[in-house]
Amino acid sequence: MRVAALYDIHGNLPALDAVLEDVERAGVDVIVAGGDLAWSPLPSATLERLLGLGGRCWYLRGNADRGVVDDFDRSRRVATAGKRAHRDFLARLPLRFVLEVDGLGPTLFCHGSPHSDNQRITTATTDERLRRILAGVSPPVVVCGHTHRQFDRRLDAFRVINAGSVGLPFEGRTGAFWALLGPDVELRRTDYDIERALAEWRAAGMPGEFERRSTVSLLDPSDADEIAEYFEGLALKAEEA
Repeated sequence: MRVAALYDIHGNLPALDAVLEDVERAGVDVIVAGGDLAWSPLPSATLERLLGLGGRCWYLRGNADRGVVDDFDRSRRVATAGKRAHRDFLARLPLRFVLEVDGLGPTLFCHGSPHSDNQRITTATTDERLRRILAGVSPPVVVCGHTHRQFDRRLDAFRVINAGSVGLPFEGRTGAFWALLGPDVELRRTDYDIERALAEWRAAGMPGEFERRSTVSLLDPSDADEIAEYFEGLALKAEEA
């Protein structure tokens, strides 16, 4: 089985559409939508596009998807709330699953880490901390996202892959980032019309938070190493609390 791992889409529909064109050309068997699908000014349109992929798309729930559900349940009028059917779909999604991938074997797909949709694994994560995160994990390959930067890392008997972010990457460069798995690992980048994406978000009423994030991700990408160090600091503080 060959798998396309599409993580952290964040309702960036033009980016998703461009990636899906590349996915079709790659001839994959399964698409994994790895969480943080809809948290954006365009939640419903993004979910409809993903649901239209049918049974070959497997879905994970990310921390931001939990936020979409919470927003809906609190009946707050925010751009991320979406429709009732979409809320119920997100609420039912699993936090992890295992697929048998050609050349890689049993592969665990999760959003943040095997233990939590909010636990960060970054390019700055030490071997010691990563060993703690992987404690008790059986599959030798783990695919995650959440920190919006690609990596392919080997530690002891494990291979840990971050698929990157389709919609809001922190790579220090523009594009939509994803991973092609089987028989090996290819970290992919797809070009798309960023101005179109921002125009669609703004037309939908993009809140200031999305404007700020889109600036450091899409318009003027921030230094990827600085963001990784920042996220790693947050992760360490959370573990100490």
